[in-house]
This record gives sequence, C-alpha cells and structure tokens, in this order.
Amino acid sequence: MQQLRDEVRKHDRLYYEEAAPVISDREYDRLYKELVDLETQFPDLVTPESPTQRVGGKPLKAFEQAPHLIPMLSLDNTYSEGEVKNFYARIQRLLPNEKIPVVIEPKVDGVAVSLVYENGRLRQAATRGDGTVGDDITQNIRTIRSVPERLRGTAPKLLEVRGEVYMDKNGFEKLNDERRKGGLPIFANPRNAAAGSLKQLDPAIVAKRPLGVVLYGTGATEGVDVDVHSEIFPLLKKLSLPVSGRWWVAESVEEILDAIHELDGIRRKFAYQTDGAVVKVNSFAQRERLGFTAKSPRWAIAYKYEAERVETRLNDIVIQVGRTGILTPVAMLEPVLVSGSTVGRATLHNEDEIKRKDIRIGDTVVIEKAGEVIPAVVEVVKSKRPRDARPFDFAKHVHRKCPICGSPIRRDPQFVAWRCENLQCPAQTTRRVEFFAARSALDIESVGGIVADKLVERGLVREPLDLFELKTEELAKLNLGTDEEPRVFGEKNARKAIRAIERARTLPLSRWLFALAIPDVGRTTAAQLARFHETIEDVANSQLLRDVLQYHEKREQKDDAKEVADRLIQAGFAKPSKSKSEKGRSITTEVGPVVAKSILDFFASTNGKKIPQRLRQLRIQPKSEKISAKKAAELPLAGKTFVLTGTLPSMTREEATEKIEALGGHVTGSVSKKTDYVLAGAEPGSKLDKAKELGVRIIDEPEFRTMR
Repeated sequence: MQQLRDEVRKHDRLYYEEAAPVISDREYDRLYKELVDLETQFPDLVTPESPTQRVGGKPLKAFEQAPHLIPMLSLDNTYSEGEVKNFYARIQRLLPNEKIPVVIEPKVDGVAVSLVYENGRLRQAATRGDGTVGDDITQNIRTIRSVPERLRGTAPKLLEVRGEVYMDKNGFEKLNDERRKGGLPIFANPRNAAAGSLKQLDPAIVAKRPLGVVLYGTGATEGVDVDVHSEIFPLLKKLSLPVSGRWWVAESVEEILDAIHELDGIRRKFAYQTDGAVVKVNSFAQRERLGFTAKSPRWAIAYKYEAERVETRLNDIVIQVGRTGILTPVAMLEPVLVSGSTVGRATLHNEDEIKRKDIRIGDTVVIEKAGEVIPAVVEVVKSKRPRDARPFDFAKHVHRKCPICGSPIRRDPQFVAWRCENLQCPAQTTRRVEFFAARSALDIESVGGIVADKLVERGLVREPLDLFELKTEELAKLNLGTDEEPRVFGEKNARKAIRAIERARTLPLSRWLFALAIPDVGRTTAAQLARFHETIEDVANSQLLRDVLQYHEKREQKDDAKEVADRLIQAGFAKPSKSKSEKGRSITTEVGPVVAKSILDFFASTNGKKIPQRLRQLRIQPKSEKISAKKAAELPLAGKTFVLTGTLPSMTREEATEKIEALGGHVTGSVSKKTDYVLAGAEPGSKLDKAKELGVRIIDEPEFRTMR
C-alpha cells in the first residue's frame, strides 16, 4: 500500500510541480481509485500523509489565529518604469560602490500564504492577515495537491516558505461554468475565487477547487545555508516545493526593464494569473543593510502592468434592467481573452456614454478589465469602422418601452438613465431577489443568477419575501432549463437554500434594512438606523426621522429649531455643530433630510406599508442591534468618520466597514475636512492624495486593529 501511495505522490509531483505527466488522466484515476479501495478495505492502515486524505477534514467553526514567525510585509507598488529606475538608483545610493544584482520574478495575482515545515513535515499554513497574525488555514492548504505533506530528500529542521495560492485559469473558467449552471453567483476573477476558497470553513469544499501554489521565498529557517535569493528556487524545487518556472537575475536598470518586458510577453501562457513583476535585491546581506520601512522592505518593489487592453468587434447592444428599474446598455462582443478570462459582454454605462464615445454596432472597440476585474469599453477604433456600422438610439431601440415587461420608461435626470416605471417588472423583481439574497445582505446561498430568474419566471416568487414561503419539495423540482431540456435544481441544493433562508429570519436588523433595497440606504446608513431602532416597524414609524425632517424644515424657514434639536441630541441621533444658527442651535444628524424622507416615503408606499405586517406573518424577527444613547457615545469610534482606500491585507472593505460601524464609527465614500481617518491599503487611489492635501490622518490595518 505504501508503494502505491508513493506512486500516486510521484505522479502528483510530475503533474503539479513539473508539468510533465508521464501517464494519462485515466491511468492516474485508476491508480488513485485502487488506493482508495485498499484504504477502505484496511482503514487502520490509512495515514494522514496519504494522497487520499487531501479531500479535507472536518469543517471548522472558525479559523484559529496564527502568529507569523517573521512579519509578512507587503511591497511598494508602481505602474511606472521611472519608479523602477528610481528604486534601483536609491539602493545604489544606500550601498555605494557595490554591485547590486536583483532578481525579477512574476507577481502572481493570488492570496499570500506562509507554510511552515518542521523536520520535513507540513505543520502550519496561514494567510498574511495583518502581517503579524493571519488565519490558520492548514486544513485547507492540505487539500492542494501541489503542496507536499512531506518534503523530499534531506529537509532542514525549520523551513517557512512564502508564496501565493492561485486558481488555475482554465479551472476558474470551468468552476464559473458549473456555478452558472447551478444558479450560483460567479467569481469575478481567479484571485477572488482563490480567496473565497481559502475562506471556506469546510476543507471538503476547498478540495474540489482547482487551486495551486507558487512559492517565492522563505521566512524563518533553521538549517538553510544560502546567501542569495536566486539559490532559493533550486533548493525549494529539490525539496518538491512548487516554484515559478521563470525568473531573471539583473545587474543594471536596463537588464531589469528587459526582464520586465520579457515577462510581459510570456506571462499569459502561465497557468496562473499575473499582474506584474517583483524586483528584489538578490543578496541577503545587502537586504539586511537596506532594511525596512514601517510597511515594506527597502530592497524590493512590485512593478504592475497596465490593465490589458484588447480589440474585438461589438456585435450588438442589449438592454439590461436592474433592481431599481434603470435600463443599462450592455455591449455584446466577439468573445476574447482578457486578463485570463473570456469576455463576451461589457458595460456601456448609459446612453450619454455611448454618445460621448460615439459607439456604434459593428465597431471595433478596445476593452479592458478595469482593475483586472470589470470589463469596460474604453474606446472605438475609428480607423477600423465599417461603412455599415449603426449608431445606437436608445429610446428608438426600446420603442420607449421596457424590453422586459413592455411598460413605459422615462428619462431619470438624476442618474442620467432611462427607468422602467413598473415596480412589478419581472427583471426588477429578479434583480431585487438577487440583491436581497446577496452575501452582503441576507446571504441566502444558491438564490442568484438563473435560480432567481426561474423562481420569478415560474411564478414562485413575486417579491423577495416570498422566498420565506418556499418549500424544499417545490424548490428541488424547479426547472433551471427549458421544457424541451429540463434541468432541476435538485434536493441537495434545495435543502441548502432552505437552511440559508431559515437562518436569515434572525439576522441583524442592519442586514435586513440593507436587503430591503430602500432608496439611499446603503450598509452604513442601515447600521446607523439599527443602532436607534428595535424593529423594522420602528424604522417605518420613526419619530427620529420625522424630527430630522422637522428640524431641517424649521431651519429653512428660519424658525426656532432648538426644541427638536434638543430631542435629537438627547436621543443620540444628532450632535451639536460647531457653527451657530441665528435661531436655535445647529446640529449634525445621523442621517440627512434627503435620506430620512426617502426612508419614510418607502414605508409609506403601497409596497412598503405591507412589509412590517408580512414580516409578522412569516414570523421573521431580525436581531435587534439597538443600544442606548449613553452606550453609543461610549463606543471607541463614536462620532468618527472613516474613508477606505486600497486593498487591505486581511479584510475586505465590507468587513472593515462592519468593524468600524460596530465600534460606533461611520464610513463615507469621499474625503473631506470632516473625515477623521483614511484607512489605506495597497494600491490606494486619489483619496489618499486628498487626505494628504487636507491633513487627514492616514492609518493602515495594523493601526486600525488597535483602535478598540
């Protein structure tokens, strides 16, 4: 049996690490099945290191925290070759009269991880986290076939290796196809898919995902005797650890840029997605003398390639109807590969954008994936315009009617868009159901995409709350295909969806307020409302919101607003403003008059009035998050305003927003003099420049985590 295990491991290594398989997939599957059958027959002989045990252990309740032996710092990024030149000139000034060779290697667009081997055995795997502490993802990493449980040959006493977990580009496309067919939301890109996979608490799910890893360096070590980075790659490969197949050593700026250009020419052939090149000083002794800044090493820089732009033909323009009724034009393209995935559609935003760019059906257009994620039409190649290219007239195209329900449409100047006026429009209902069930709202898994379409189309759901009346049996029989080629949702998927629906009944009030898609109520406003109201019915009848309107009406009419201002301050829903009004006191309210009116109007509408009663009928009781004014004022971030920019090391923006709001703070979308903090991650945008200009305090994730 051990001989068979070694044979399977050998073929794993040949396939995943060396990309040189010597047997067919079918023959490999036969060997693997033979091992599974033997271990089933003799369970006492199963070992944790067996290749069959990579299917995953028991699901976790939560990830443990794993401190890093040496901090995992991020690198400074640049899109400018000039900055790369400046980087090399800077290290030459710091180390005068020395040769400074550097290594150039692919910047893998994945999830940073650390793997710790002790005496050749994998003991721990962790995410980067905040650089000092990450999530312990050992169980999940064990499911990745290219990661050895035991190192080959003579292994050092301690070896911490660092790299990126990625999702294979072809595997990513297949996974999205499967999710699309199953009615699940698709992943935006391979990096998101890899990150989402590693966050799974059930390793059995991770084992089914096409993940790999590329290792590019070491952290803490004992018994490793190398002086330069370029010796790391052959060492790791000898130990059967997966490393990049391509890297360069350069001793001048010209050689560095040549390597960066050469990498750009071949990187699309790699199994994994890359978004740049990493330049590192080769000598460890020189690295030690160059040292670190607070956030990154002085001896390395990441050069990021511009978003890939590709030409293709625009075959048609179709109209998509969103949950608020807005009609959005979408370009139907000749399918083309962009940044690792096939793109056949791209947003055109609105009618004005089409006119501004003079986009016509039949044009050759340039598309890019903004941020390597969202496909967008950048420009028209006018020199390639055919004579029969057709201008697009939005209103004529849809005959001034909704393309889905045939109801009248009107031009909405506020959003520079056309809007369907029928609230019962199936497309709007479908999008509202998807929004209602989204992860950031009620997190009802499996109710998105084609499932939402078919639930509405088959008449099982006419509004989002109808989801709570679905039965497992009828959901299992839901036909996701056509009458000619039926494809049912299935009992397993149905049970999973019903469990998620039941779990949603008692989710926090803020999640429910956001899920209802009340105009002008985003996640931050929903959290603010939840702190001052017990139930949705309380929000619908809110005296606080009425007081906000009354206060602003009195101010506009120059009446004395002191009495209502005092009420709002006493309730904690407002705080005194520094400016003084002519009559009464000036205050800043938790929400402004536009939002207050929008909320009250929503619950006063025909559909809004029904919601509290319907919730009672369905026995839905969102969890209260209400706190007293005194307790709210005592929260660590009470009254503080944050703006987020860039990518944080271990948190999504949603997670960071939730933490800020839970501690009493607010998150806004733009920087002003009223902003208290800008929380900045990697690749920050113009918000960081604005913060510096206004003197707003800028913090990173580690500092943010201390604000408790």
